[in-house]
Amino acid sequence: MVRSIEVDCGIVVGIVLRVVRLGDRMFVIIGCVIVIGSVLGGFTMAGGHMMALVHPSEIVTIGGSALGAMIVMTPTKVLVDMMKGLIGSLKGSPFNKPLYVETFRCLYELFKMGRRDGLLAWDAHLNDPHESAVFSKYPRIAHNHHVLDFMTGALTAVTDGSATPEQINDQLQQEIKIMDDEHHAAVLALSKTADALPGFGIVAAVLGIVITMEAVSGPVEEIGHKVGAALVGTFLGILLSYGFLGPLAGRLEFLGMAESAYFRTITNAVLGFHAGGSPKAIITQLRRGVVTECRPSRDEMEEIFRDG
Repeated sequence: MVRSIEVDCGIVVGIVLRVVRLGDRMFVIIGCVIVIGSVLGGFTMAGGHMMALVHPSEIVTIGGSALGAMIVMTPTKVLVDMMKGLIGSLKGSPFNKPLYVETFRCLYELFKMGRRDGLLAWDAHLNDPHESAVFSKYPRIAHNHHVLDFMTGALTAVTDGSATPEQINDQLQQEIKIMDDEHHAAVLALSKTADALPGFGIVAAVLGIVITMEAVSGPVEEIGHKVGAALVGTFLGILLSYGFLGPLAGRLEFLGMAESAYFRTITNAVLGFHAGGSPKAIITQLRRGVVTECRPSRDEMEEIFRDG
């Protein structure tokens, strides 16, 4: 018996470790499965029949109304950003530990080059980063145009020499604020749609009651079926709102926070270099400001300094 328990625990631990390695995407899927499984499982345990919840007309009424209202409410740019954000929520945040490690390596190499050869040595890399021998070493940076544009723009502000550190900080913080505002707009649109879903569920329920009234002189079984279909409308509206769209809006908000934190890390690095800090001291200080989940270990930091 003990041996059997140990084997079962080993299997569970192995599954958990595999899920963790798959990252955020798997947790989103698992969360959705838990929501569906808990609701349907509890329903069937209480004696409910699964087919009693299958009413395509309710889905069309609620889903179609919510989609139409979202289109009416949301500008095209925000809709596109929201779709990208939802896809990104399944992929997981790109602003993870591997990206931070690459960023530290890239900045350390550029800072050492700037101190050793002068800021003019950056020109070829900043003017054409896609052909840069430095940026090509770091695919997570080179293949993310938002990161690449922000980093090269921040470093270019230093090479120009026409702006003070305070002015550069203001410019970069303004750019980050615009990113935050755009991200918040997508979160707001999704949140408002989630808030509207219970209302559309009530609309579907009222329509179901209207249909029931038309059949009130019919058999009791038919009336019960139609009343059940009407109540399913309310159920679906609430479930979609609080079980799916609301949590997805929250997840988008956390992804936006991770994005802002990453770009502020680059900002702090550039300002530290502009203020005359040594490359090693700047990168070491940056590490302290990174959340523990993304913070490079001391061994990784030593490797960065050794390879750089």
